[in-house]
Amino acid sequence: MKSTQSADSQAIPLEEQLVGVNAKTGLYPGARSWSGGRFRILGKGPLESYCYHVMSRTCGGEVVFDEVEKEALRRVIWRMSEFSGVKVATYCIMGNHFHLLAEVPHRQTWLQRFEGPDGETRLFDHLRTLYSRAYLGLLRDELKDLRERGMAVLAEQRVDALKRRFCDLSLFVKEVKERFSRWFNKRRGRRGTLWMDRFKSVIVEGKGEALRTMAAYIDLNPVRAGLVKDPKNYRWCGYAEALGGSRRAQRGLCKALSKPVDGWKSAGAAEAYRCLLHAEGREVKDAQNENVVRRGVSVESARAVLAKGGKLSPAELVHLRVRYFSDGIALGSKAFVEGLFMEQREHFGPKRKRGSRRMAESDEPFYTLRQLRTRPLS
Repeated sequence: MKSTQSADSQAIPLEEQLVGVNAKTGLYPGARSWSGGRFRILGKGPLESYCYHVMSRTCGGEVVFDEVEKEALRRVIWRMSEFSGVKVATYCIMGNHFHLLAEVPHRQTWLQRFEGPDGETRLFDHLRTLYSRAYLGLLRDELKDLRERGMAVLAEQRVDALKRRFCDLSLFVKEVKERFSRWFNKRRGRRGTLWMDRFKSVIVEGKGEALRTMAAYIDLNPVRAGLVKDPKNYRWCGYAEALGGSRRAQRGLCKALSKPVDGWKSAGAAEAYRCLLHAEGREVKDAQNENVVRRGVSVESARAVLAKGGKLSPAELVHLRVRYFSDGIALGSKAFVEGLFMEQREHFGPKRKRGSRRMAESDEPFYTLRQLRTRPLS
């Protein structure tokens, strides 16, 4: 059953409901140390990165997220991914749990970007992905004061404490869950624990069949649950986001497919992954071929997709792009979109020079207006 909060918020623009999720972290302490809990296997190779399938469920599975809450969790995941260095290959956010396929880079190699004379400047530039300008100003003042008072060791310890937040799977998932929980509880007017225990994780070989199969398993969750017949139609999964034009989602799936990082189109990753999803996700029927014992993609649909080599028509791709960015998009000729852009100019940043964006998926000359920061166009 959907919450009253969800029903009452239908008329409120999405961006206004997500203000707390989009806000930078202000003046409160960072993550606490992590201890205790479930034993898990972590990769310890000297120079390697490792991939993990992560899953976490709400307490008892009883709390069910509405569409705004799924979108909020999606945004928190991506922001924490950008901050922590943990890369998301794909994900799926369901009503009462979420799945992630995450790559954790080798920590010492990743931290080399903050070494050298300008290392601390680059560190502060990176911290802007998560922290507010006020917080970073106070942090700079604190470090400067410690060094001027001859306490350089304490200053370095403070910097090292920040660096320990990076490339750590447990801290990444913990902060995702904590940050989302604070926003969720405030929105619902509730208190207490939202998530059941610690997250579960399975270490996955970082290339080849195992990684591809795990990615497909994650993106097929809404099909298995009977929510959609095709994973492209479920907004809160990595595959749908990739089809919607997200470069980060496309790059994540290219990693899972062992394709070049920007090979979503050029290396045929989009078609290859669609074929994989329909081959792996076919429904299973009983011995009499009458009753479905495991939900999935219909045999007819799978055959049709494989026969086309996983290609989507231009019309389907345009539909996916419009659907995915339905909150605040305009679609039409270049002149039409530019006109809307000028009418709504105050909603866009000063660096934005033009409003129209050519929709590359379409053979027709369609142009689109990206999502507004404040409220969607009516």
